[in-house]
Amino acid sequence: MPADKIATVHWEGRGKAGVGRISTDTGALKDYPYGFASRFEDDRRGTNPEEILAAAHAACFTMAFSFACDRAGFATARADTKAAVRLVMKDGGFAIDRIQLTLTAAVPGIDEAKFQELAAAAKKDCPLSKALASVPEITLTATLVAA
Repeated sequence: MPADKIATVHWEGRGKAGVGRISTDTGALKDYPYGFASRFEDDRRGTNPEEILAAAHAACFTMAFSFACDRAGFATARADTKAAVRLVMKDGGFAIDRIQLTLTAAVPGIDEAKFQELAAAAKKDCPLSKALASVPEITLTATLVAA
C-alpha cells in the first residue's frame, strides 16, 4: 500500500526574476508556472507553494472527514472545504503561521455535536494535519447544512 507521490519542479533564473514549473506524476499539474509574483504579489498567472499546500490540506481533511463519518455510520452527502494558508515574514525569513480550515457539509441523520466531534477528529487525524503540526495555529470552522 505505501507509495511515493511525486512532484517535480524545474527552476530557471535568480530569485525574484526566476520562474519555476511544477509537475506531478498524475499530470494534475504539468509545467505549471510559479514565481515571485504569483507567490508574493497578486499575479494569478501562476500558483505558489502555499496555494498547493492549501489544496492538499483541504483535500486530505475532507477525505478524512468523510471516512470518519463512514466509520460512525453516517453517509456524507457532500462536503466542501476551504483552506487558507498564511505566509508571514518572521525572524528575517518567511513562515506559515496559520492554516484556517472551513468545512460546510451535509450529513443526513447526524446531530450537531456528533458532526463537530467527527470534524475535529478528522482535523487531528488527517495525515497532512499531522505533517503540518509545526504550524502554530490550525483552526477549523465546521458548519452542518441540510442535505
